[in-house]
Amino acid sequence: MTPVPDLPLTRDALVARFHTYGAPRERWRIGGEFERILLRHDGRAVGYDDPDGIRWVLEQLAQRFGWTPVLEGRNTIALQRAQASTTLEPGGQVELSGTPFASLHQLAEEALSSLGELRALLQGHDIALVALGLTPYTPIDEIPWVPKGRYRVMRRYLGAIGPLAHTMMKGTSSFQANFDYSDEADCAAKVGAMSLLGPITTAIFANSPLEAGRKTGWLSTRGHAWTQTDPARTGFPGPLREGYTHARWVDALLDVPMMFYRRGDAWAEANGVTFRAWMERGLDGVLPSWADWELHQTSVFPEVRVKRTIEIRGADACPTHLAISGIAMWTGLMYDDVALDEATALAREFAGGADPASHQLIACRSGLQGEVAGRTFADWARDLVAIAGRGLARSRPCERALLEPVEALVAHGESPGVAVQRIFDECSDARTFLRRVLY
Repeated sequence: MTPVPDLPLTRDALVARFHTYGAPRERWRIGGEFERILLRHDGRAVGYDDPDGIRWVLEQLAQRFGWTPVLEGRNTIALQRAQASTTLEPGGQVELSGTPFASLHQLAEEALSSLGELRALLQGHDIALVALGLTPYTPIDEIPWVPKGRYRVMRRYLGAIGPLAHTMMKGTSSFQANFDYSDEADCAAKVGAMSLLGPITTAIFANSPLEAGRKTGWLSTRGHAWTQTDPARTGFPGPLREGYTHARWVDALLDVPMMFYRRGDAWAEANGVTFRAWMERGLDGVLPSWADWELHQTSVFPEVRVKRTIEIRGADACPTHLAISGIAMWTGLMYDDVALDEATALAREFAGGADPASHQLIACRSGLQGEVAGRTFADWARDLVAIAGRGLARSRPCERALLEPVEALVAHGESPGVAVQRIFDECSDARTFLRRVLY
């Protein structure tokens, strides 16, 4: 990306900045993000300041595996190593934000290496690493908060808006991926398809049917929690599904109520002032900077988020091999022109003019066994995965095999959460259950 000078911050300058983000096809990369829940073997949450708690995990990763700590005050809140980072979600979930790679094999190697580091570190300690979209036993109000200033503000703001906001913040876990685009038109095609297909992604990877030691009635309780968090910053703006432009996206972001902003090392509450109003009238006597704009974009959580890359965000955490396969699926759809056209046609057929929120509700409750337009989500998913397979075969034939775990899952027709429910029914206690669902 060609460096762009810091122009005065205006709406037109923001739009112009987005037009600099495209990359030629030969420079397209894939980035993976993998969240992991750490639990005691009896299902209790792991506290940040426990003797072998979250702080200890980060410090040990730094000491043993060459990560560089990132501090907020005296607290280690993240790690950096080359282009990768390890960060914390509000309830102590640990997230690997991986290096952007040209190859899916490289992405898989880094993800599995990070998982291996955690496994080696936790060996012999009372900490289980589980691949679920929601913590299964500890009640949400008993999970300690991570000591980050950003989360202190979010806790109050979102807690006053969404009945399940704290569930989303402290209890959920997901995997995500980031993709490049060449220009505005390519971005629009990818955003349009992936935003309409979001419920199918939710259904394929629905893996959070338990909370506080009980079945919830949702296969993706994580996905449901997001619908009960803050409608101003979740879901996806309806008009942009069919008519994305960078200008419309910037306008949508400018009108999202702000939760926070930073001045030096301090986090301040914005109390719902929009970024547009901040640019026009100032806030506490200060106008925003480009760094403030970058931070604001991280506080908006749609199913598909556009920044320098396109972020796909709708999947529950799953075992790493299945998460890597999911990223391979998205790659086959996003990085092959024929597959993107076919996926767009399928997305429009699937949407059928209905409210996407209704399809998302079905996906969260019933996963692949839910029905839309007379077909099960499993049927829709098989068509989508077949498109992705053809896309990978054309564009990345040596990586085609990475799709096989998702192909097997949709062929079977059951979301991962169905097996989790069966295991839960067969186990008499948390320790037995967690042994069977460890990474």
